[in-house]
Amino acid sequence: MTFWRGPVGGLGEVELVLPALEVVHLHDRGSRGGVMVTGENIPMSSYSGLWYGARPRLAEGRLSVAGQHAAISRRAWRASRKGRALRVWAVGREYKYRETENRRHHVLERPEAQVAMTRSSWKNPDVIFGAAHGAADSVDISLAVLFEGVYTRNLSLSGALISAPGRLLARAGD
Repeated sequence: MTFWRGPVGGLGEVELVLPALEVVHLHDRGSRGGVMVTGENIPMSSYSGLWYGARPRLAEGRLSVAGQHAAISRRAWRASRKGRALRVWAVGREYKYRETENRRHHVLERPEAQVAMTRSSWKNPDVIFGAAHGAADSVDISLAVLFEGVYTRNLSLSGALISAPGRLLARAGD
């Protein structure tokens, strides 16, 4: 099933696939969900995490970029949006992905580049719009589009507060 498909300037057609069952191990499909980005001139990126509604969430996430494992971390209890940013280490680069204005606006950034993303709707967008700045390349765009298919609501303060009881209960069960 395609969540979103469209042209990306200079890179051709790009597709955001959700759910992407092919990125989730068969024995994990009941509890984990996957999303992936493919395209004509863009490296494949994929993410799998525990299901939350129809999207994988950040909890216990696994990220792959251009066939390589990538690391992610975040600090859920920081007061600022920048402090709660998702940190990503992929293909020798360090990124931050964070909410900007509200839950429909996000930015993926590294020192040399930035990709700002906007959704027409937070939950089920018809349109996903992106604007690249600086030395943004196909890897940056692949990652920015990928995270549009991940449940990232807890990157906001209200989202972090809403998800806190579930996070505490999950840790108590460990």
